[in-house]
Amino acid sequence: MSNILIISSDETRANNLITILSFLGDVSSSISFSSAVKFLQDNPVFCSVLVDASNCQLAVDLCEKFPHQPFVLVGNLDNFQPKGNIVGVVDEPVTYPILTQMLHRCQEYKNRQPNSKTSANNKTRLFRSLVGKSQEIQSVRHLIEQVAPTEANVLILGESGTGKEVVARNVHFLSDRTDNIFVPVNCGAIPGELLESELFGHEKGAFTGAVGVRKGRFELAEGGTLFLDEIGDMPLQMQVKLLRVLQERTFERVGGTKPIKCDVRVIAATHRNLENMIEEGTFREDLYYRLNVFPIESPALRERKEDIPLLLQELVSRLESDNAQIRFTENALNSLMEHKWPGNVRELSNLVERLMILYPERLVDLSDLPQKYRHIEAESYEPDYPEELLEREAINAMFGDNGAEDEAEIIPASSAELPSDGLNLKEYISEMEVTLIRQALEQHHWIVARAADALGMRRTTLVEKMRKYHICKESA
Repeated sequence: MSNILIISSDETRANNLITILSFLGDVSSSISFSSAVKFLQDNPVFCSVLVDASNCQLAVDLCEKFPHQPFVLVGNLDNFQPKGNIVGVVDEPVTYPILTQMLHRCQEYKNRQPNSKTSANNKTRLFRSLVGKSQEIQSVRHLIEQVAPTEANVLILGESGTGKEVVARNVHFLSDRTDNIFVPVNCGAIPGELLESELFGHEKGAFTGAVGVRKGRFELAEGGTLFLDEIGDMPLQMQVKLLRVLQERTFERVGGTKPIKCDVRVIAATHRNLENMIEEGTFREDLYYRLNVFPIESPALRERKEDIPLLLQELVSRLESDNAQIRFTENALNSLMEHKWPGNVRELSNLVERLMILYPERLVDLSDLPQKYRHIEAESYEPDYPEELLEREAINAMFGDNGAEDEAEIIPASSAELPSDGLNLKEYISEMEVTLIRQALEQHHWIVARAADALGMRRTTLVEKMRKYHICKESA
């Protein structure tokens, strides 16, 4: 709260406020009402503005001209309800506790302001992976912005698939180390006996197969960031060695005796409950507190379902190939928002990739989603084709002209001969159609779906023809 402006034409009142604010160590300035408008237009950088409310209407009119700026009115105002950018009223005589509370409100007004300068400047290509308007994801973005410029160790907690590495990469990207390397290590994917060599490197001859000197991940990450994913899977003996590195900022290669200094920022992540592991004796308490300087909780997708439409848009744009895209109907979106998402954002990304393969350049509806993602009831659309199209499909099915080269036609075209006295083609085709439909139904024990497959037509088309020709199974 380094920039506080006091607007008052009463010099005594302004000086009293400056005296109280001096206990906060704030730099404050005071101006009169006559110069307030132009001054605020030229200097829109104040964290809060305290306005003398002896003339309430004049004060309110001034506040309305600057909606992005939080104001606090100072004066005894009966029945006045602060709203909008007037965050509160301080009665006189002004007290230190009430004033600090109002200044905190100004701070929150600035921090949570839509389209704020901070949010606009940090829409990096990495932050796009943390899209969303939910309070949970906004909190994560805010924590990243706050801790990134520091050298504090960060511990990222959350279920598998919530994007913990994305959070870590954003911390690195927004830090002073962004020009140096980001090195990820999955502690759960490397056998315990190899993890020490992987992290610290080894000297030639340190063990069987060590034919040369090899640098570890700490050396490779020098000047940058080392991301230790699934730190909860690290063996106890390695936890001791990691703790020493974090404390001393030096390490030794396996088989070596020379200490190597390291300038590495460590970010750790896990889906496990480390506090429970401490009680069970499988994770060191001292290492936990060394890593847990600044914890960030990566929220599960089910806790921020309102972000799913924006996440889908982001994933589609990221996965699109050859300009192939998909879009979702309202029913499809509503159904996806009802899903529990045990696999979190990773599961959502896999679903989007699958749908883009199945339905390129299509609009995806509820019926197009896999069965386990259909959580709402919606009437499915069954096309009602004209009779002409249905008859044409039947003819194509019988004579093998169905747009594909079938190996075996139902009736070879060469076997049909025109009688010398002619025939009624429509009746002939209808009789043949009835005969073939009955044969197919009888061969498949009157299971309509199988009969439709045998005839090369849709089930709904076969049902319609059975209704048209009054075909039904004769009761025994």
